[in-house]
Amino acid sequence: METLIKVDINKSPEEQADVLHNRWHPDIPMVAMVKPGAEFRVECIDWTGGQIGNNDSANDVRDVDLTKVHYLSGPVGVEGAEAGDLLVVDILDVGVLEDSAWGFNGLFAFENGGGFLTDHYPEARKSCWDFHGIYTSSRHIPNVSFAGVMHPGLIGCLPSHELLAEWNKREAELYNTEPERVPALATLPYADTALMGQMSGDAAAKAAAEGARTVPPREHGGNCDIKDLTKGSRVYFPVYVDGAGLSMGDIHFSQGDGEISFCGAIEMAGYLDIRVNLIKGGVAKYGIKNPVFKPSPLSPKYDDHLIFEGISVDEKGKQHYLDAHVAYKQACLNAIEYMKKFGYTGEQAYSILGTAPVQGHISGIVDIPNACATLWLPTGIFDFDINPDVEGPSIMVDPGVDMAKTS
Repeated sequence: METLIKVDINKSPEEQADVLHNRWHPDIPMVAMVKPGAEFRVECIDWTGGQIGNNDSANDVRDVDLTKVHYLSGPVGVEGAEAGDLLVVDILDVGVLEDSAWGFNGLFAFENGGGFLTDHYPEARKSCWDFHGIYTSSRHIPNVSFAGVMHPGLIGCLPSHELLAEWNKREAELYNTEPERVPALATLPYADTALMGQMSGDAAAKAAAEGARTVPPREHGGNCDIKDLTKGSRVYFPVYVDGAGLSMGDIHFSQGDGEISFCGAIEMAGYLDIRVNLIKGGVAKYGIKNPVFKPSPLSPKYDDHLIFEGISVDEKGKQHYLDAHVAYKQACLNAIEYMKKFGYTGEQAYSILGTAPVQGHISGIVDIPNACATLWLPTGIFDFDINPDVEGPSIMVDPGVDMAKTS
C-alpha cells in the first residue's frame, strides 16, 4: 500500500502545511492526484495537532485552542472528478501509528465549548487510553475494557465557492441571534489560526478569512463522527469541485453514538487505507444531498445490552415537544446515574458513554408530546456483572481512581 500522505507527530501542524489544513475552502491545492481505482494510505495527526498529552493533568483539555482544529490530511484529488459526481470511498483499513499507541478522551470545560452534558459536568477532565491490539483500557477508568471500532471522525470533499458562501451565511445568521452565548451557537471563520495547506501570500490570507471551520458536519460530509465508518465501510460523497478534494482526520480508536462529551471519542493519531472511484453524475442520478454510506461487515460482538430510555421531559421537569435531543440527553443521564451505583464518578460514567461502543437510537418520534430515545450500554465491557438483581448494586470500582483533573 503506497503511503500517499505521511505525517510526523513530533512536528507541529504548521511545519507540515504541505499536507495538512484546518479549514474548508475550494482553493486549497491538492496534495496529490490519483486515478479512479487507486488504493493508498493517508496518515493523520490527532485532531488537536498534539495539544493533548499522555499525562495525569486535564490542564491541556481545559486550555486547548479550538480555533486551530481539526487538522486534516489532504486534499487528495481524483482525476476526472467533477461537480455533480459521487466520489466512492472504500475504507479498507484504519490503524494506529506505530509510535503513538495511545489515545485520549476529554470532558470539555463549559467556557471552552462544553459538551452534551455540560450543565451537569462543566469542568475539564481527561482519560488516557492504552491500546492492546484491538482492545483498549484506561488507568483513569477501572474495570472497563473493550474492542475499538476505529474510524475517521472527519472525512469529506472540498466545497464549491457557492456552497462555502451558503455555509458562512446561514451559520453567521444563527450566531448573530445570540452572539454572546457560551458555548457559541456556531464557529465562524477565524483567520488568525487558519492553516490553508499549500496556499501562500494574499491568496492564503483571503481564503483564511472566509474558510469554513471544521467543527460541524455539513452537506459534503465533514465532522460527522459516525462510529460505523470503520474498515470495510463505503461512503458516497457529493463532489463540488474539479478533483473532489478528499480530506480526512480526527481518527478515533472507539466512540459511542453521539460522541457526547465533545472530545467524546478516544482520539488518536492514525492512518486510513483508502480506495477511490467515481459515479459520474451520481448526485442527480440518486438525489444525493448528504453523503450516503454502507457499514462494514465488521463490528465488535457485544450482544447483551442494558437499554436506558429517555423521553423529552428535561431534568427540571419541563415538557418538550417531540425533542429527540432532550430525550437522548435523558437516556444518557439515566445510564450515568445507574453506573454511579457501582462506584463510578459521574465523569467516569460520562466518559464511558463517549468512548465505548454504545448505541444510540431514536426509538419513538410520533407519540406526542414525548419523543423516546434509547442508549444501549454493552454489558460485556465491564469486568463485573452490571445487570440488576435482587441483591442490589455493590461498589465495584476503586474509589481512589478518577479521571485527570485540572490544577
